[in-house]
Amino acid sequence: MAERWPELVKEAAADGHEIASHGYAHELVYTISEQRFYDDIRKAKHIIERAGGVEVKGYRCPGFSVTTETPWFFDRVREAGYRYDSSVFPGSRGHGGLPNARPTPHIITTKHGDLVEFPISMARTAGRQMYFFGGGYLRFFPYALIKRKVKEVLAEDRPAVFYLHPREIDPGQPRLPMSAKRRFMTYTGMRTTEPKLHALFRDFKFTTFAELLHTAS
Repeated sequence: MAERWPELVKEAAADGHEIASHGYAHELVYTISEQRFYDDIRKAKHIIERAGGVEVKGYRCPGFSVTTETPWFFDRVREAGYRYDSSVFPGSRGHGGLPNARPTPHIITTKHGDLVEFPISMARTAGRQMYFFGGGYLRFFPYALIKRKVKEVLAEDRPAVFYLHPREIDPGQPRLPMSAKRRFMTYTGMRTTEPKLHALFRDFKFTTFAELLHTAS
């Protein structure tokens, strides 16, 4: 995206948004080699920085696909020049996930320096950890439940980490052919995303990872 439309990165930076990296080819980490992963995230960082004219400090891998099968992940992220990562999903999921990972922001010591990790925020429900704050979860769950779970996370002195894709605030987008399960996960609740965001901005104070980085380092 930054390679094809660099003016969009400049516009986002000018509007005050933090610019970070999601990689270049969007390949699941555990499906590619260590060197291919490193080349991908380094290339993405350079392209985004060139497009936006700002330093890219953060990275999140596709699909939260850092797993026990990729023990080199954090070393390579730091070697590529990133100062923080937000790729750890501390629970089970269809692809990726580190069920026993530390659920709070923490510093990971690598061969190339310290890397701050901001894990995805899980909340306990019916005796198990679940996610409520992004993607299909944010679209599917009612706002009252999301709000309650945010308060539970904050009460544990953890930041509530949200994520979404640009397409999730565009109910009129073309529908792609896919399986019934995938269609449900991709499109259900899309008209609720923008109203929920407005409610979240009204009810809670938001910050950026870059600002949290100063307190975590």
